[in-house]
Amino acid sequence: MATSISAAGLSSSFHGAWGSNFTGEDRVMLAKSVPTWVRVAKPTRSNPVMKNVNEGKGLFAPLVVITRNVIGKKRFNQLRGKAIALHSQVITEFCKSIGADGKQRQGLIRLAKKNGERLGFLA
Repeated sequence: MATSISAAGLSSSFHGAWGSNFTGEDRVMLAKSVPTWVRVAKPTRSNPVMKNVNEGKGLFAPLVVITRNVIGKKRFNQLRGKAIALHSQVITEFCKSIGADGKQRQGLIRLAKKNGERLGFLA
């Protein structure tokens, strides 16, 4: 829209009413170009992958992976569970012998787990 100011006053090149509606072909074209409804897809959620993040990391990881593949996952997890339980018992007995409280014992068990991850025992 072009607007100009002259000595006669304000003039505009706009001809029509501000509230005019689309009619005829313009309305049909506009109606066809705008969808009547919009489909919104649900956000997809990937299934969690139960993979060990320590796979292949650490000094002992290759030995652990080979052992697991040779004896099978089920038997390997049973043996690992027994080893972890025995290690926790050793830590508990150590804490009793030096007079450490339960909070310190729990801290030692967490430290043992962190060290096991770093060395590759939990691969």
